[in-house]
Amino acid sequence: MADAKKTAKTVAAPKSLEELRTEVAAKRADLMESTRSNRAGELVNPRVLGQTRKEIARLETAIRVVELSAQKESK
Repeated sequence: MADAKKTAKTVAAPKSLEELRTEVAAKRADLMESTRSNRAGELVNPRVLGQTRKEIARLETAIRVVELSAQKESK
């Protein structure tokens, strides 16, 4: 049997709320461009669409965590 591939997830340095929001905006623009390319039949790898959506969801979750922690600290 082959050994299972073990990959360690690296934790990136915490980003500020503003950095996260600009990153989400950039990912959304990429998603719109990829969607346009896919409809035109120019997109080479359509899996990019799903990956980009998941990255946006991860960033939105990180934004929510930062907002909730800031809200907790203010109480």
